[in-house]
Amino acid sequence: MLEPKRTIAELKELRALTADENGAQRVAWTETWLKAREWFRSKLEGLPVEFHQDAAGNNWVTLRGESEKALLMGGHLDSVPNGGWLDGCLNVMAGLEVLRRIAEEYGGRPPVTVRLVDWADEEGARFGRSLLGSSAFSGTLDPEAEKDRTDKDGIRLEEALRRCGVEMSRMLEARSEQKNAAAYLELHIEQGPVLLDMDLPLGVVLGTFGVERHAIRFLGQAAHSGSTPMHKRKDAFLAAAKMAEEIYRITDRNGGVSTIGSCVTKPGIVTSVVADCTITLDQRHLDAQALARLKAEAVEASQRFAREGGLSEPEWSLIWRIHPILFHPDLIEFCDQAIQEVAGRSHRLPSGPLHDAAEVARAGIPTVMMFTQSLHGISHNKIEDTKEEHLELAVRAFDKLASKTMRWILERG
Repeated sequence: MLEPKRTIAELKELRALTADENGAQRVAWTETWLKAREWFRSKLEGLPVEFHQDAAGNNWVTLRGESEKALLMGGHLDSVPNGGWLDGCLNVMAGLEVLRRIAEEYGGRPPVTVRLVDWADEEGARFGRSLLGSSAFSGTLDPEAEKDRTDKDGIRLEEALRRCGVEMSRMLEARSEQKNAAAYLELHIEQGPVLLDMDLPLGVVLGTFGVERHAIRFLGQAAHSGSTPMHKRKDAFLAAAKMAEEIYRITDRNGGVSTIGSCVTKPGIVTSVVADCTITLDQRHLDAQALARLKAEAVEASQRFAREGGLSEPEWSLIWRIHPILFHPDLIEFCDQAIQEVAGRSHRLPSGPLHDAAEVARAGIPTVMMFTQSLHGISHNKIEDTKEEHLELAVRAFDKLASKTMRWILERG
């Protein structure tokens, strides 16, 4: 029997175990995260399941079924520092409750295999590499390119993983977990204000935004701030500053979201015109062509502002990119139906933040996500919250989605 209130109680139990007055502290590859994972494993006692950790540090719970074809459900127990009590762990604990219901209903032997995964290091909070475990699963990870990342204390990623039993050179062996995977479902708090503004408890996620992330460097000329007339300056900061407002105009035309997140100037002293200014730009859109336009128009704007300021050609360097990921149309329909059956109304929306579901979909596995409303429209913050009645609705709708997906897997053969 499904017990959504149990999920809420367990989430509160996890919060009491791994949070402090500043919020959740379940940062991946730390002792608190390992404590959270051990706590989760204790919740499996008495269930007819198998448990193992794959080569990338992802934890798998498997309920064997009549068919080897597998329904996957997942999330992540890790958090950002001073994070919220629901981000990531709601997915895992709701999935566990659905797994319990399925095991009970079918006497421990459902018609299809059901697998629950706790992905390792979704947030990338310590080393700056998000979706680490799920990208190893999908095969998009290049361990050699990542192993020398360091945290703020200078500890290398490869070292930290080894302390947790993971060898980076073997991480791609996690691709073997794809075998027989027929569908993947993920429940998550929205982390934004769309459902809140519409006064809806639940929504269907159409896919995750593609991302273009670049550093843009403007090069001018250092000069004395007192003796250099304004019209004689080659001010790299002025060109960069013009980008801030222009990025908003470009995004208004094309949709999506764009953010200039950092700005570094050199020589960086109060008495000098800026000679060297680097800004970072993050652009996201669900449509690949629109995302390409966002970038192309930003490039053109940077070149124009550099010319106007008498600067050299701006230097663009890629930080990271991922193409838009569209979820499976059949699973989107099932998710919409499940939400309507439980809550009466549904809404379809894209996800601006990235999720492990994007990596699973990149592996070619039919995927969909369900969102539940976030109070304040905020996440990655200790004030992150969702009404308990909405959490209960989310567990019930997710359970219905699982049942519909199991039938779909059987029908596809």
